[in-house]
Amino acid sequence: MTVKRVVVVIPAYNEERTIVEVIRGLKQRGFTTLIVVDDGSSDRTGELASDEGVIRLRHLLNRGLGGALGTGISAALRLGAEVIVTFDADGQHDPNDIMRLLQPIEVGEAEVVIGSRMLDPRGMPYRRRVANWIANVVTYLLFGGWTTDSQSGLRAFSSGAATRMQIMTTGMEVSSEIIAETVRNRLKWEEVPVQAIYTDYSLSKGQSFTVGLQTLMKLILAKVQRSML
Repeated sequence: MTVKRVVVVIPAYNEERTIVEVIRGLKQRGFTTLIVVDDGSSDRTGELASDEGVIRLRHLLNRGLGGALGTGISAALRLGAEVIVTFDADGQHDPNDIMRLLQPIEVGEAEVVIGSRMLDPRGMPYRRRVANWIANVVTYLLFGGWTTDSQSGLRAFSSGAATRMQIMTTGMEVSSEIIAETVRNRLKWEEVPVQAIYTDYSLSKGQSFTVGLQTLMKLILAKVQRSML
């Protein structure tokens, strides 16, 4: 198996508590081309990332997860990435899992790979499982793509798949939008099991009920916009 040029995109908003550990963990596993998108942080996230020698891109204002991913993926393509990995900055992902995501792309079995926490949900709080299942159902009903973990932040795309995706949303709804784009472009995709690392800090980053409702409304709007493409 030939190892392709991998660029890891890390969207980060006020993650000074974890960003250094995340960057160093990735580098220790051999991932050295890292793009941290500082999404208008008011703390030292960007400064700490720069001190670690990564590529740091900064939004002057907080645009949201979708905006940060869009900026990072576009930058990765300009760098000549053959595979793009998205990786959350809150410390919940294990860098060792990335190789599981890369393998199907390397051998041509998939163009998009989702790291599913639900295939091995040990340690996931019950409320998180229920919320995740609801998000999966909504994503399927709106966009026709079934996945066990539509909200996973750990994903991998071939450069061809990333180029064809049109990311229009700016917030948390981008996770479902990625599934929608995968379906719309008829990309080959699959899931692989990954193990989430839950801490009080990473759990605090989840969506509240109110934010969840806002995300649902944005997804419905995105559905309407996509029907016009």
